Amino acid sequence: MPKLNGVLETALYVEDPVRSAKFYQSLMGFDLILSIERLCAMSVEGKQVLLLFKKGASADLPVSAHDGNGQSHLAFAIAATELDAWEEWLNREGIPIEEKKTWDRGGVSLYFRDPDGHLLELVTPGVWSIY
Repeated sequence: MPKLNGVLETALYVEDPVRSAKFYQSLMGFDLILSIERLCAMSVEGKQVLLLFKKGASADLPVSAHDGNGQSHLAFAIAATELDAWEEWLNREGIPIEEKKTWDRGGVSLYFRDPDGHLLELVTPGVWSIY
């Protein structure tokens, strides 16, 4: 089997890509690497790309067979030593934490939502056998 190098892009479908990009810039510190009418692309730690597509506006893209509607889920890895700082940061920014969950392996997740209702998770090591 050929080797993969990991996940490069993840896409969310949003009402307003610029509004969503500002959310991810200010809350998560992601850099904007592309902004066009129907899409904003964000650099996640210089290793992955978060694509923010305008809902229903992908029809004229080179690969037009993708679009989405409804709420999705994304999890971002954090160090266990950063958990308290993230919890304080979310509270300071007025972002409600929907749940704080400790998993059987010892990892902890903080769940909250972006402006489009997508469920975001900050997760420490100890959730999966590989993390």
